[in-house]
Amino acid sequence: MEISRIRALRGPNLWSRHTAIEAVVSCSDDETAVTGRPGFEARLRKLFPAVGALRAGGPVSLAHVLEAVALSLQEEAGCPVTFSRTQATIEPRIYQVVVEYSEEAVGRLAFELAQQLIAATLDPEAGFDIDAAIARLRETDEDVRLGPSTGSIVQAAAARGIPWRRLTDGSLVQFGWGKHQHRIWAAEVDQTSAVSESIAQDKELSKQLLHAAGVPVPIGRPVADEADAWAAALEVGLPVVVKPRDGNQGKGITVNLSTRDAMTLAYKAAAEIGDVMVEKFLPGCDYRLLVVGDQLVAAARREPPLVVGDGELTVAELVAKVNADPRRGDGHATSLTKIRIDDIAIALLAEQGLTTGSVPARGQRVRMRHNANLSTGGTATDVTDDVHPEVAERAIAAAQMVGLHVCGVDMVCEGVLKPLEEQGGGIVEVNAAPGLRMHLSPSYGKPRNVGEAIVNHLFEPGHDGRIPVVTVTGTNGKTTTARLIAHLFASSGLKVGMTNTDGVYVDGRQIDSGDCSGPKSARSVLMHPDVEAAVFETARGGLLREGLAFDHCQVAVVTNVGAGDHLGLNYITTVEDLAVLKRVIVQNVTPKTGYAVLNAADPIVAAMADTCPGKVIFFAADRHHAVLAAHRAQGGRKVYVDPTLDGGSVVAAEGNQRAHIPLADIPITRNGAIAFQVENVMAAVAAAWGAGLPFEAIRNGLGSFVNDAHNAPGRFNVMDYKGATVIADYGHNPDAMRALVAAVDAMPAKRRSVVISAAGDRRDEDIRDQTVILGAAFDDVLLYQDAAQRGRADGEVMALLREGLKGASRTTHVEEIRGEFVAIDAALARLGPGDLCLVLVDQVEEALAHLARRVADA
Repeated sequence: MEISRIRALRGPNLWSRHTAIEAVVSCSDDETAVTGRPGFEARLRKLFPAVGALRAGGPVSLAHVLEAVALSLQEEAGCPVTFSRTQATIEPRIYQVVVEYSEEAVGRLAFELAQQLIAATLDPEAGFDIDAAIARLRETDEDVRLGPSTGSIVQAAAARGIPWRRLTDGSLVQFGWGKHQHRIWAAEVDQTSAVSESIAQDKELSKQLLHAAGVPVPIGRPVADEADAWAAALEVGLPVVVKPRDGNQGKGITVNLSTRDAMTLAYKAAAEIGDVMVEKFLPGCDYRLLVVGDQLVAAARREPPLVVGDGELTVAELVAKVNADPRRGDGHATSLTKIRIDDIAIALLAEQGLTTGSVPARGQRVRMRHNANLSTGGTATDVTDDVHPEVAERAIAAAQMVGLHVCGVDMVCEGVLKPLEEQGGGIVEVNAAPGLRMHLSPSYGKPRNVGEAIVNHLFEPGHDGRIPVVTVTGTNGKTTTARLIAHLFASSGLKVGMTNTDGVYVDGRQIDSGDCSGPKSARSVLMHPDVEAAVFETARGGLLREGLAFDHCQVAVVTNVGAGDHLGLNYITTVEDLAVLKRVIVQNVTPKTGYAVLNAADPIVAAMADTCPGKVIFFAADRHHAVLAAHRAQGGRKVYVDPTLDGGSVVAAEGNQRAHIPLADIPITRNGAIAFQVENVMAAVAAAWGAGLPFEAIRNGLGSFVNDAHNAPGRFNVMDYKGATVIADYGHNPDAMRALVAAVDAMPAKRRSVVISAAGDRRDEDIRDQTVILGAAFDDVLLYQDAAQRGRADGEVMALLREGLKGASRTTHVEEIRGEFVAIDAALARLGPGDLCLVLVDQVEEALAHLARRVADA
């Protein structure tokens, strides 16, 4: 068994809506029915008893075993995965194996370990440590998955339908898209300024501000060294607290200090973090109050880490017993943290007359830390329902004085049932990025959904943080249709982000160039803070490589599906295969409220309606088309051409309601003479309608869209050259050739010529068919060979194009030229007034610039 390719599908894809690892697996003849091997499955299950079913019926190959093992390994490691599939390709003994993952690194590791387990199964002398493999997966999962604080916010956002995306390997997460996005880092929100965060980090400055706001705080000051620390302790009165001036998570804090020796250790611990300050110790319990916006949403009483003696076990053994609790871990991924035995713990034990080897009496409580932070092994009890209104007011005032939108307020007092002033309590610290796990899963008491409170603070009720997203796919017309839709949005006053095969555009400005029709470019648009609507051209390549960049879209447009669209690549060999891939965008329309815009005249496209979870708008030039008639009878929306309205109009109809735009008012169609542009317009009208644009805005937008090299480069750009008509287009498959021939046939010309090359990564028949079609429509054909042959030998593409011209019914002159611009110049030199030349460009921007210079110099 060999794996030739592994890739991560990070969004909805050909196989499912799940993120997944996809692998191409080749098996030898004796690996295609391994369950027939004596003892194979028994040995596999001996090595991995929890492995799931290998396959329901039919022969089981090693590829199927790989699928089952990779999925089961993740399940045993505690990952929430359920989907997997193995698909035979058209090539013998080659399979595509797809296995869901929740964390990409874990999914990839599961594939690696699955291969090792299969190799051990095939070798009777080999062994495999399944427990170590699962432990490794669990460890990796803990390392890479979001911690409980960030994870709770993500879960709350997902429950509200707000899209989210992790921006780094850490805790930086984006919620929403474009203009409506918000970002968090752990539990810190983007509304909080860097100034407020810096104030919170400076314990002395924040204490001064709180005091100015009338919030009770302990007295104290920063200190220069250990001697100054002891002097400060005597000034404020023992006992005291020593802590870093700039710290978090309880690091370096020691409380209730009464001796010089204890001060020495405490100062050293705090100084390792940064500058040190000394404060008066406030007696009472340690409380953490969580403030979000202007509300107190949770409160917990925190207890320092301790162990309780049983008269038999040593302190070290008691700590090990407590740490064996599965809720305790080494970091923040678990609800509790393991208790540490370090210099501070040993010193505190000494204060209690103990060592790690001492055996405490039954019931004796042995403290392992003065401070009660969960990060040092403490526990938490929920007291949210007990907080006195005035205590809540002081916590909210503290957060707002510092300027924190999410704030952990640390308070020391006897209890929270009465005001702080009545009991001599105070606020000792405010935290800009508080941990949430003590509220999410307290050691005792009621869990609080604080992630939901943070999401509700970021997004108004009912708002899902989304912008209108329209995605367009098809064999031909998708770039022009995408540009048209983007223009309609922009004409309505929205700032539009658009991706297509020419680049990435935001608010009319190109920010990236090249073929940007994949998910990476779409994600960059959704990240842009100015974008109010997004239009994505979605090509097959990006769908296959990585899936979609979004969970679902408001509108999905499928223009058509033809045989010339890269068939034969990546196991997409038939038009039906291609349709299954293209309909991925239809399957991921927003349920109930979204729209699929489908070409009713293309049976393969029209059939995609059954897979749409939202609504459907059909379009077709023939107003009497059966699909349109049936759809309208069911109350559905449709767009068509009525030749009797104003000399021909595009009509949008729903029930008895109709709105129309005369083709004469849509420049791109040339009064309806260019049939494929009429189709593009109908698709764009339907998409804008489905996205909720007013029809008047659609009408105005179509009237201002000019089909030039700026608005639609390489999409039937018409120029005048010395009295001749020159048309530049990027058509590059047989269906495009047919559409172009139909368009130029409607334009008068004395003599017709065409300049063409072809992409080498197409099937032989697709390359030949292009010139078969052109040979019946043009007098002169100029074939050019470009520098990039995409895997073809020198002259191979030219030979296939010439083969297509054999027996051409119209072409009388064929010329072969090396170089695109040389071919263009040769064609222009042959033109006379009244002639027409179609230039099928390869390097779109460069060729259009070259033509513009020649036209300007004419």
